[in-house]
This record gives sequence, C-alpha cells and structure tokens, in this order.
Amino acid sequence: MCQVVLHGKRLRSRGFDATFLREAIRSVKISCSTAPAVLAIALALSTVLPHARGGDVKPAAHGPTLQLDFTPGRSNSSPVASFMYFVPLISPEPVCSVTSPGSTQRVQLFSPKRRSNGNSFVATCEFQISGEGCHQNQFDLRPQIRRHERKLKEGGSMRRELDYIMVDGHGTGAMEVEGTISNGVEVVTEVRLRFNAHGNASPVSIGLCDIHYVEGQFKRFKELVARVNTLTFRRQPGPPKMEVTVASVKKKGAGNGIWENFKGGLTGTAVNLLIDPLTVTRIGHQAMLDFGQALIAGAPAFTFPQARNLRPSLPPQP
Repeated sequence: MCQVVLHGKRLRSRGFDATFLREAIRSVKISCSTAPAVLAIALALSTVLPHARGGDVKPAAHGPTLQLDFTPGRSNSSPVASFMYFVPLISPEPVCSVTSPGSTQRVQLFSPKRRSNGNSFVATCEFQISGEGCHQNQFDLRPQIRRHERKLKEGGSMRRELDYIMVDGHGTGAMEVEGTISNGVEVVTEVRLRFNAHGNASPVSIGLCDIHYVEGQFKRFKELVARVNTLTFRRQPGPPKMEVTVASVKKKGAGNGIWENFKGGLTGTAVNLLIDPLTVTRIGHQAMLDFGQALIAGAPAFTFPQARNLRPSLPPQP
C-alpha cells in the first residue's frame, strides 16, 4: 500500500494523472511499503491535488493523450500527429504542424519488453506506423535569422538549420527506455525513439538548409533531406539536448535510385559525426523522460503538456 502525506494529511489514491506532478512534488512526502516512490507520487496526485488546493481546480492546458493499455484485443492506436506532438513541444522556436488531407496514418504501440538487474533496466516498446499520408512539423527560421542578422549581412551564414521534421507513409519503430534502480526506485535516464526497427527504412526525415544574405534578402542554400534513424533524450547536467542520427542525406529533390541511395548513405555516415546535439526546451525534454517513466510504470495513458510554441500557421519563410 502507498501512502502520501500532503500538508499534514495522510491520503490514498488509486488514480494516475501526472498533470500536477511537478507542481506538487515539493510539498509531497512519501512512505511506500511495496511500491517505488516515484510511482507513489503519480498514483496519488490526481485525487490529492484538487482537495489540497481547496475548492475546484481549473484543468491545466495540455496536449494529446496516448493510450498505453496493452490489453489483448484492444487497440491503443493514435493519430501520428498525437504521437509526434513532442516535436512542437521540444522546439524553442514557433512551429506549425500540418497533416496531409485524407491522411490515415496512425501509430500502434505494443506491450514493452524489459530486462533488468539490481542496478539498471532496459525496456523496449515497439510501435507500428500504418496508413497513408504524411505529417510535417515546419519550424520558423525567422527568430534565428533575427538573432544572426548582423553576421549574415556581413557575409556570414547559418549552417544546417533545421527546417522541418516529417513522417511520410508507414514504418516500424521502437521506443527504447533505459534507467537506474536505487532502493527499489526506477528512474529513467534515457529515452530513444528508433524509427528503423528490424532493418526497415525509417519513414521520418528532416529538412536542413543554410541561410545567406544575398541581394538584400535572406535566402536558403544547400537544402538537404536526411532520413532519421534515432532521436535520443538523456538525463544529464546542462541545457537539455536531443541527439539525432541519420541513415542518409541527399540534396533536396534528388532521386531514389541505387546510386543516389549509396551516396546518401555515405553522406549520412559522415553527417552523424558532425551533427551536434540540438538544444530543446526543458519542458519537452522532461516530457519525453516522463513518457518513458509512464511506460515502465504501467500507466494506462500518458498526456503531453501543452506545446506553447505550436502555431496554426507560420508567416512566409525565407
């Protein structure tokens, strides 16, 4: 049985809703005889917080909810836009999400498989992207251009700027969660989204471009399309980062023949050595670690926090 002491009151809860987790964690003490402390907090907060605050509580704004019920015979599939909601959530700049008309893309999560020893654990939750269509998150390049305007006008450049992330068609992937175990408490330290599971081609790509100031205008050059294999979020000191590995890099508009794919694969290997981890928002980075924690804790669902930089549309880009 898990007990939670909040503002001097001993309470119990069977619900799970992490919406108020960070808000209340400073005021919560836990004593658990059979369950990890982190899970105890999550189990209690959904019913404790409304009463602790006194009166009715206005629901916090939040993003989409992913169902994590793996009961045989039940479908927990979600639209690709819901699964990829972490993209606008991690973006420090405004971003616009667009789904192609008539898209049938959905993501089906499968029950996690895990192994552990006394000090650490690894869990793998495979997922399948099915259906037709595409979903794209377009990033606003203008704030970066404004910050580097002087340098650009003096002849400098912005290199390999992230233009978009797109999921096109179907594929197979896996969410790989690693963490530590201390005194029976499991803490997620790394979440890795792998989009090329079982040797299949990844349906996820990113657009990259250079920005120069030419003839009185900011213009794109060296536009590239990179096929993404993994996106990784680690719990570590310093600014929150997302690591990216790619399978191939091609010029925008390049063909899909054997020679183009061969050259793209070689370029992708070289680019992996050069891509620095991307700085992301703290709330987005934490949300991905929380997503992994929900999976290993057996939560029935996970709700993303609200992406503050998500926009219905973006002004014209360079």
